[in-house]
Amino acid sequence: MSLQDEVTAVQRCLDDLGRALARLEKHLGSQDLELRRVRTDAAHLRESVTLLRDAHPGGQPRPEPVQVPDAPYDASLWKDADDEGLGARDRHAP
Repeated sequence: MSLQDEVTAVQRCLDDLGRALARLEKHLGSQDLELRRVRTDAAHLRESVTLLRDAHPGGQPRPEPVQVPDAPYDASLWKDADDEGLGARDRHAP
């Protein structure tokens, strides 16, 4: 499935959750504290899924991270570089 299909499936599940909460509200009443908390959480989830969809328009996933090797860098890359806060290697601090 594509990313957009997955997000759409999540939104459908949230729609089902909203309908189930509406049925519960008929039994428990709209003033039930725990039910209000769940409704608020469901609304936050819906907003988050919308933000997720907007962050990846066209279903493009995030780019793959660049792997940095654990091997040490070639010391010649730093040949003429100053050590931060210490100055050049061949000079003494004043």
